[in-house]
Amino acid sequence: MTPLYLASGSPRRRELLTQIGVPFSVVTAPIDESPLPDEAVTEYALRLARAKAAAGFARLSGPGVVLAADTVVVAKGQMLGKPRDQAHALAMLADLSDGQHQVLTAVAVTDGQRCLDVCVATDVHFRAIGHDEALRYWATGEPLDKAGGYAIQGLGAVFVKSLTGSYSTVVGLPLFETAQLLAQFSIACWQQHEVSAPR
Repeated sequence: MTPLYLASGSPRRRELLTQIGVPFSVVTAPIDESPLPDEAVTEYALRLARAKAAAGFARLSGPGVVLAADTVVVAKGQMLGKPRDQAHALAMLADLSDGQHQVLTAVAVTDGQRCLDVCVATDVHFRAIGHDEALRYWATGEPLDKAGGYAIQGLGAVFVKSLTGSYSTVVGLPLFETAQLLAQFSIACWQQHEVSAPR
């Protein structure tokens, strides 16, 4: 079976791939993540996922399949990246407080001959977050490297009233769609969980 490589430093994406029993190795793929002028959010996420996959594939010394992803948080028509500092994180949480925002994760898979991709959107509804609570959350250190300044799979879960769509999309890798993409490259799920049938 062709080896799979994950072009991401995200521990969340590693955990999600492991969850569905897909063995992989990690390859680094730094790219320029600056948005292009007037670029739509979906196109931005897809472009970055494709670029990460291509950059990861360029690092391989032999055959392989590379999976990459990019997650974008959109609130009030604005893309929210990772917070630069405390003030930026508090401003993000204020924008998300007591309202609905959208999380989009684009996934791209390439074997060097073809690149297949998908972008999945999920709506997340937050309860109100007070300034003191936002400060306490910042002090945990969790918001620092998270798009939108929170982690739904971590301490930030207490802010989430509801979501419509895919939970794993918000974490950083939509598993249903990722499994479908991998299947098109003959990479199966549950490899690390298969046991022999009793004789």
